[in-house]
Amino acid sequence: MADEPRRDDEVDTGSERQPTGTRPPPQELLELDHVYEALGHPRRRYLCYTLLEDTQWTLTDLATKLAAWENDIPKHAVTNDQRERVYVSLYHAHVPKLVDEGIITFDDASEMITAAENADHVLTALNGMGASLDSIQETHARGDMDDGER
Repeated sequence: MADEPRRDDEVDTGSERQPTGTRPPPQELLELDHVYEALGHPRRRYLCYTLLEDTQWTLTDLATKLAAWENDIPKHAVTNDQRERVYVSLYHAHVPKLVDEGIITFDDASEMITAAENADHVLTALNGMGASLDSIQETHARGDMDDGER
């Protein structure tokens, strides 16, 4: 087969010929349904908003920040019970979902959350959706409110 002439509508990929119209994209995009699924819950949206601020968080810091937002209190006023409720929810439900989608990575040993390969797709969608989200959530998540304003 190597001696067969190449058709004009084929591309030589080294191992096999593919029609030019079906050439794989250089980078696989996260499907829109997966983006919306990732952003479908307020805690996952908030986690993604925090990635806009900093691409690396400990799970405890993230749980504290989220508990403060949910209870409309400054971070220093978050109780251990409030933080633990959010921590458990993130650890068992929301972080694994975002890891499965390739949006974040999670290191069990250090409990460090870091933006992953699909984070840019979700963060771009989140920026575009910002106007339709709860403005208080968006403002707080983007860090525009300091603890003194609460």
